[in-house]
Amino acid sequence: MKVETYETVSPLGAYRPMMTGHGNSIGAILVTQGKLSVENVDQVMALQHREGWRFGEAAMRLSLIDHADLLDALHKQYDLPMRSAGANMSSELVAVHSPDHGCNEELRALRTRLLLRWRQAGATRRVLAVISPCGGEGRSYVAANLAVLFSQLGERTLLIDGDFRRPRQHRIFGLPDRVGLSAVLSGRADRHVVQAIPGFHHLAVLPAGAPPPKPLELLSRPALVDLLDAYAAEFDVILIDTAPANLFSDAQVVAYHAGSALVVTRLGHTRLAETHRVVKHLGDGGVAILGALLNAC
Repeated sequence: MKVETYETVSPLGAYRPMMTGHGNSIGAILVTQGKLSVENVDQVMALQHREGWRFGEAAMRLSLIDHADLLDALHKQYDLPMRSAGANMSSELVAVHSPDHGCNEELRALRTRLLLRWRQAGATRRVLAVISPCGGEGRSYVAANLAVLFSQLGERTLLIDGDFRRPRQHRIFGLPDRVGLSAVLSGRADRHVVQAIPGFHHLAVLPAGAPPPKPLELLSRPALVDLLDAYAAEFDVILIDTAPANLFSDAQVVAYHAGSALVVTRLGHTRLAETHRVVKHLGDGGVAILGALLNAC
């Protein structure tokens, strides 16, 4: 029988193979990040076993790491974006900057409802236009944070900024906006110009790009249908930000091609008649309304 041996002899030596970066334990992550050496791990585990503490707590008690190091390792372990990932992003991304914010709970509940609706419908193509009647309802805010929250579930998520009138997603995520959806639809760029978001393993954004002279005509081209079909084969969830639906027809065209929509209104801002108008137009176009959000954030 072959007996495996290790470089050093230690009662905790059986743990050493995990310290080469192949494990998902806190210790393995800290070693991979260069925060601990393998010898440090033996020290931490000895104290951990003696005192009954968690690994991270024991490492901090030995002053080998600080609280920030532990938080980064926990984010890595649970496949959440690193704390530094959102440094260039807008404070509107509460899903990144303020995970415990009350608005996040509302958005997580919305995420769950959407997933259930898709599952109940047996949807094989999860493409959703995010729509609001007018400006100022928080449509772009909702789309951006929902995209982050879907990605945190491990869903390969693409956020498309389809608002050629007043695009905002590139500002929210701190991205360049030189090339985007307008270039792809006009044939000046291919679909792979989507931008992966650093620190977010399952999230990509396609900014609006340069404003086209005739937004509605560009969005009405068959190219948008082909593009969404291609992306649907590569991503699990596709969210599309849109222009205000009662001000421009762009949103209705995008929603029609997406096949489903989420309607966002704002408490104390959106009139009931404006909401009814949007819902009627979507229904007349055969768009499935998967949900509605009364935004109070």
